[in-house]
Amino acid sequence: MMDGGRTNRAAPVFILLGPPGAGKGTQARLLQERFGLVQLSTGDLLRKAVADGTEAGLKARPIMEAGGLVTDEIVLAILRERLAAPDCAKGVVLDGFPRTEAQAEALDRMLDASGQSIDAAISLEVDDVKMVLRISGRMTCGSCGEGYHETFKPPRVAETCDACGATDMTRRADDNAKTVMSRLDAYHAQTAPLLDYYGARGVLHRIDAMREINVVADAIAETMVGETA
Repeated sequence: MMDGGRTNRAAPVFILLGPPGAGKGTQARLLQERFGLVQLSTGDLLRKAVADGTEAGLKARPIMEAGGLVTDEIVLAILRERLAAPDCAKGVVLDGFPRTEAQAEALDRMLDASGQSIDAAISLEVDDVKMVLRISGRMTCGSCGEGYHETFKPPRVAETCDACGATDMTRRADDNAKTVMSRLDAYHAQTAPLLDYYGARGVLHRIDAMREINVVADAIAETMVGETA
């Protein structure tokens, strides 16, 4: 079990790093199912905090309604509130945070105050050219939400959902080759310092994310078990 040997230790904290389309959300959900970890997506946390009217959520509401960027201080406050919940006792996996070295430093300070630390920062490594192809061909059934890909997972009948038979396939406006490449460039520029940051602390693990989902999941799980043994 992943928590073997963790008696009287703080709940583990893992970070998933990776560009858009690398599979962070998918892998976070699999880790949640496999180890009982709680997936914490900062975007979801912000929306829930606003909906619930928490102290931090009330601060975030006007900023989000105005289309602005919520400050790191507010994000960390919301994250701190969530980490204190009982269901986080087995550990959490952070998806989408931190994104910058400044956020990573602030996160470390916050965790240190509660006796926690980052157990592993897992970087999902991708091939940019292949990633452009992977993302730019994505489409989703507008009725049931089933996902498809023009090349890797096309529906049996063109533009028709295998699951529900609907014909209203949708494609995100920013899932085109030019936009995807721009997003990848931005990710690499912004996140390269994070890789150095966690590498220097000995908690960075690089995983080839271009493989099958289950193969990637097994590689991540092996890494996590090793870190918490």
